[in-house]
Amino acid sequence: MNEHRNDLWRYLTISPTDEEWGIVVTTVGYQFIPPGCPYPLSRHPESYAFKPQAGRILNEYQLVYITKGSGFFASQSRKLQRIDAGTMILLFPGEWHNYYPDKATGWDEYWVGFRGAYIDERMRKRFFSKEEPLLRIGVSATIVGLYEELSRFASEEKSGYQQMISSIVLHILGSVYYKERNNAFSNTYIVDKINEARQLMREKTELPASPEAIAARLGLGYSWFRRMFKKYTGVSPAQYQLQLKLLRAKELLTSTSLPISEIAYALHFENTGQFSTFFKKKEGLTPSGFRERAHSSNLNREA
Repeated sequence: MNEHRNDLWRYLTISPTDEEWGIVVTTVGYQFIPPGCPYPLSRHPESYAFKPQAGRILNEYQLVYITKGSGFFASQSRKLQRIDAGTMILLFPGEWHNYYPDKATGWDEYWVGFRGAYIDERMRKRFFSKEEPLLRIGVSATIVGLYEELSRFASEEKSGYQQMISSIVLHILGSVYYKERNNAFSNTYIVDKINEARQLMREKTELPASPEAIAARLGLGYSWFRRMFKKYTGVSPAQYQLQLKLLRAKELLTSTSLPISEIAYALHFENTGQFSTFFKKKEGLTPSGFRERAHSSNLNREA
C-alpha cells in the first residue's frame, strides 16, 4: 500500500473461498492529478505498471471513473479519443489500452479491479463490450460513495470483506448499466409513450388489447412502437403482456382458492391445458404444483 494526500492504492489478498464466490476484487484506489503533474503519481507493481506513452495490458477488468478534469483514451478496439469528467472507463483483460489526463486540466480518477467467472459470463452476454469501453454516465456522488466504501472495507480487511466489496462492484456495474441505458433515451416523448403503453397493459391484464391496438390508441405506427418498446424494456410488447399475465396467474394461485380452470378462463386461455403448458414453460412447475409450494411455504412461516 502507498498513501499520499492525492493518491491511495491497495492490492488485495484473495483466498480459495473468495474465488468460489464467482467474483473477486484485486485492487482499489484513487488518484487526483493536478494540472501539469506527472501521471501516474506513484509506482505500481510490475503487473499493473502503467506508462502513458506505451499503455498496458491487464489480466483483469477495471472500472476507472473520471470525476474531474479531462484527458484521452485509446484501446485495441477504439482509436484515441478525448474523455471528460463523468466518464466511466471499462478495461477488459487481455485488451491493450492507454489513458492519461490532459496536462492543462489534470483529472481525478477512482478505480477498482476485479475478475471472476460471474463477470466473464456477463461480458459474454454483451451487457458491456470492448467496442464501447467508455460509458458517459455523468458525475454521480452515489457512485463516488461506493468507491469510497470499497476503499474503507479493503483497508479494514475483516473476515468476508471480499464478498462485501465484490458485491459493491456489482452495484457499481448495475448503476453504470442503468444510467447508460437511460441516457440513450433522453427523448422524453419515447419514454412517455412506452410508459403509457405499459399502464394500458397493466389495466387490462386479463383481456389485453393487442399490441397493434395499443400502438393505434397512442397514435403510433406499430413497427416503430414495437422496436422502441423492445429497445427500452428488453422485450417485445407481446412478451411484456405475457409477463403481466404470468404475474397475475401467480397472484391468483397464491391469494385465492379459485380452481385452476377458472383462473385459466379469467386469463382468457383457450383451456386449462394451454394455461398449464404456458405456466410450466415459464416457471418450471404446473399451476397446481406452484400453488402447493406456495401454501407449504406459508405454513412453514406460520409454524
